Amino acid sequence: MGLIKTKKRGSLIVISGPSGVGKDTIVNEYVKNHDDAWLSISMTSRPMRKGEKEGVNYYYVTEEEFEKNIEEGFFLEYAKYVNNYYGTPKKYINEKLENGIDVFLVIEIQGAAKIKELIPEAIFIFLFPPSLKSLKSRLRNRGTDSEEKINQRFKTAYKELNEVTKYNYVVVNDEIENTLKKIEAILISEKCRCDRIEEVNLENEEEYMHETILSDKDMQNVVVEVKEDM
Repeated sequence: MGLIKTKKRGSLIVISGPSGVGKDTIVNEYVKNHDDAWLSISMTSRPMRKGEKEGVNYYYVTEEEFEKNIEEGFFLEYAKYVNNYYGTPKKYINEKLENGIDVFLVIEIQGAAKIKELIPEAIFIFLFPPSLKSLKSRLRNRGTDSEEKINQRFKTAYKELNEVTKYNYVVVNDEIENTLKKIEAILISEKCRCDRIEEVNLENEEEYMHETILSDKDMQNVVVEVKEDM
């Protein structure tokens, strides 16, 4: 047994940022390359976009189905964003955490605020765009929204950037590889926090130190005696 025993429980990581900043791309890439990480799939009432898949990007339901799930206490958190519902199903999250798996939640700022009230020890990371110009360009390049919808998302994004100070960390998503390295560094440092220590085992080590000190003194005496005989 080592000197320190740390908590096995995984970390809950909340990733937020404005629409178009690349949250899904970054988290999917991270989870793909780490066996000890899992992405909780959110549920939404918005229509499925081209290229998206049920149960991969989101669980897609109607607004009526979503509201029924709210009444039944199905969500850890939920929020309405640009006229659509988004929520985090409770199922599986605690089970994964107990088994030492880090769980990622990609959620909007309102949802993140609710998670912070419920689970303040979670890790909150805000993804920032390199510039507002690049953000609007990304929204346009998705090719999924009308110009009116893009402008609505952009205005919302501008307001959301002011919420960054409510998070533990901010990462500028300029290059995917750089962003992944920064998130990995954040999670490594979080694993080293003192509040993750469950037990410090010093009993055997104190005995070893005591024996070592006595042994060193005996060796010094032997050396002195040999020198005196000479």
